[in-house]
Amino acid sequence: MINSANAEESIYLSRRDTESPLASYALYRFELDGETWPSVEHYYQGMKFEERELRDQIINAADALEANKIADKNKRKIRKDWKKIRKLMMTRALYTMFKTHSDAANKLLSTETNKLVENSQYDYYWGCGRDLRGDNRYGQILMDIRHKLRE
Repeated sequence: MINSANAEESIYLSRRDTESPLASYALYRFELDGETWPSVEHYYQGMKFEERELRDQIINAADALEANKIADKNKRKIRKDWKKIRKLMMTRALYTMFKTHSDAANKLLSTETNKLVENSQYDYYWGCGRDLRGDNRYGQILMDIRHKLRE
């Protein structure tokens, strides 16, 4: 959910908001790496694994929450280089989704120059964390893509 519309303010959002085109959980199909992914989250969770069978289960998950649950149940099988490539995988998925869906891209562009913040009190990597001192990598990726879309 977006909580602000004034320029130069922070916009707090949730990547788990299935209704927001800025969320990785929203069902916006796109093609990447030879597959059609139902959402950014499906792609992100699928890329954690090299095993074809697990990826297929994730691609076919009814929604992003189910895709996330499948990945969580298989934590021991996550590829060894995942922490090194996870930001790249999220960036590729988000960029491809925005390039595929102009309505989502327009929503991102409508945030103008506002700072975008993934409002997750428990996630200090993708979100801002409880104390707002998290890395906010999800928000950073969105702002980088917004800049690239404007060029």
